[in-house]
Amino acid sequence: MKQLLCILLIFLFFNAVSISAQEKKTDSIKDKVLFTEALALHLADYNEKADFAYRQRNFKKAQHLFDSITVNHLTGSYINNFKFHNLRGKEVCLYDFDKSIYLITYASWCIPGKGAIPAINEIAKKYKDQIQIIILFWDTRDKVKKVSKEFSNTVNIVYVDETQNKSPYVVKQLKHSLGLPTCFLINKDKRIEDITRYTAVAYGTPIENALKKNFNQIDEGITSHLMNSEDTKVMKSQLASGKDKKE
Repeated sequence: MKQLLCILLIFLFFNAVSISAQEKKTDSIKDKVLFTEALALHLADYNEKADFAYRQRNFKKAQHLFDSITVNHLTGSYINNFKFHNLRGKEVCLYDFDKSIYLITYASWCIPGKGAIPAINEIAKKYKDQIQIIILFWDTRDKVKKVSKEFSNTVNIVYVDETQNKSPYVVKQLKHSLGLPTCFLINKDKRIEDITRYTAVAYGTPIENALKKNFNQIDEGITSHLMNSEDTKVMKSQLASGKDKKE
């Protein structure tokens, strides 16, 4: 009985610590512009112009509009603490991840293209100590399990089942707003550094070339992010300071 009580107390302690850390992270973001707030201000205007561009088959204009809203209005905002489920069916919050995040959205009818999964696995392995790669599927758990078997253990798979989701909030904000597949590069403070559309390689591209193109597409953004991270800036400052002293 004493042993059981001890285990229960330990569990309650760590649970309280986890909740406290979560609350602190939420409080630190509370006074900053959230992704959904920035989206609400500019999405209607973007949708109207983008829909017209697509009807005119002016894909270059549509891409320009996407770049404009993401670069000028959404980048720099802070991602909301969206909730998903992992493959075990457990609820997962975005703020549960302490590292920087590279989030890619997919669905069973819009799965990673040729060479994408091996490239994503390589990226996850290369940056496992710095970046958490998360693949978000808009699907049922069974479908997600089938399409995610090729991903390595270093890739975190989550999903939102729209048939069981009691609130359309996350679907409306992350899926129906910017479409899919969309990539979000989020730093460890949950600030959005970059939003891009994942571009599939052309049909018939050799697998080696497809893998390389997919890898480079993600790697460029992450490399830029790491080079401009606060930790890197501090390290560069320290190196420069040491160099000045020697001179």
